[in-house]
Amino acid sequence: QVQLVESGGDLVQAGGSLRLSCSASGNIFRIAVMGWYRQAPGKQRELVATITSAGSTNYADSVKGRFTISRDNAGNTVYLQMLSLKPEDTAVYYCNANLRPLGIMVTHDYWGQGTQVTVSS
Repeated sequence: QVQLVESGGDLVQAGGSLRLSCSASGNIFRIAVMGWYRQAPGKQRELVATITSAGSTNYADSVKGRFTISRDNAGNTVYLQMLSLKPEDTAVYYCNANLRPLGIMVTHDYWGQGTQVTVSS
């Protein structure tokens, strides 16, 4: 069993900041990539940022320069520091991990339950 647990979502005013956290636990052999996605009402889920086990990062153009993704040394927790938040950042933010469970020879995608971020104007 693998679980991803997110925290940090909140209501914040435009221009404010938030920090999201996501911890992976369970029977994990290795985590290849962790990331954040978001889904606004009526829209498809979209990539926000990803980080590999080597520390390489990738960001959506809409968040470059405002959001920073990072991982802890153990590699099982990922953070998303969000600055200069805009109303259009309002969405449910989902944590994703592409990982290899113990005893399994291929990687699978796992998702957290989502955390709501609301930015008021």
